[in-house]
Amino acid sequence: MNATKNLSNGMTVDTTSADLFNGMRIKHTRIARVMDDLKTLIYPTSQDSILLVCGPTGVGKTTLARHVVDAGVQDATREMQRDAGLIPAVYVQAPSSGESQFSWKLFYQRILAQLDGGLPLPRHDFGVSAHTGRLVRPFGPSANSLAALRTAVERALRERGTQFLVIDEAAHLIRQTRRNHLEIQLDTLKSLANESGTQMVLVGSYDLYALMSLSGQLARRTHVLHFERYRQDVPEDIRAFQACVQKFQDALPGLWGQRLLTHAEALQDNTLGCIGTLSSVLTRAAKLAQSRGGWSVDVLREALLTEAQRTKILEEILDGEAAINPGLTRTMPKASTGRRPENRKAA
Repeated sequence: MNATKNLSNGMTVDTTSADLFNGMRIKHTRIARVMDDLKTLIYPTSQDSILLVCGPTGVGKTTLARHVVDAGVQDATREMQRDAGLIPAVYVQAPSSGESQFSWKLFYQRILAQLDGGLPLPRHDFGVSAHTGRLVRPFGPSANSLAALRTAVERALRERGTQFLVIDEAAHLIRQTRRNHLEIQLDTLKSLANESGTQMVLVGSYDLYALMSLSGQLARRTHVLHFERYRQDVPEDIRAFQACVQKFQDALPGLWGQRLLTHAEALQDNTLGCIGTLSSVLTRAAKLAQSRGGWSVDVLREALLTEAQRTKILEEILDGEAAINPGLTRTMPKASTGRRPENRKAA
């Protein structure tokens, strides 16, 4: 079997090397669907300050987040050619700093690092140096204060023309926060969105959905999208999952041959239909096969989740789905017939 593949640039790659999985991102059906919804809901005059994308662990939320930002940048290519300082979409991970409370300072610093990328900025009168073209940061003893960082982020988002900010691992916002302070966390993000004109896309586990119950005002300005797994009781989901396995098989034909797809059903059962988990399992299997001189069913079995791991993840998924699905139910009122109700006298 040929273990190399010719690329369009004339180079060849080893199609048995697990390193080919590094950075591999599959834009599968679930991701494409959520991306389409986000593209529709992200626009300048939107009243949805915050978009919540919730899903189970291992479903591929980080891959989705990066795809969304890449697509936002690609869609703005012409505008970016005219304005070299434009950054239409930004990706950042909410920090888990080890502190007892969520670190807004570290969070703001991460956003500024993404916005201050060394690109020449247009010379604006507000927030940008006319000499260097870089963002003006406050100087002096208060330069690193929370208020100064917040002001710098607001200015930077406005001056960079950032349409949306994707916050991955957003559940860290609530896991490191006392219950009575959760509303403050979301109010802070809503205020940042309003002041900068930038929509916030929060991506994370089902824990995020708890934010919807904090207040009516927050619920009104927030829209929830469910990033679901591929279920084994839905024929369409089974076919979509098999298509993902096919793409992983095609990526390393010199290793798998045509044998990986025959295990698609077992892989879907073990990974609970989550493509991120599937990627981890197959990367582990490829590494093991590479070190042992070849692929085998035993190698694949060794790379699977243990029953204890699978059971724990399944419990979390079922709890999350049970919590979020009723909240996503929408009732459409019956259309009026246009007829006035008759006045009837009581018998």
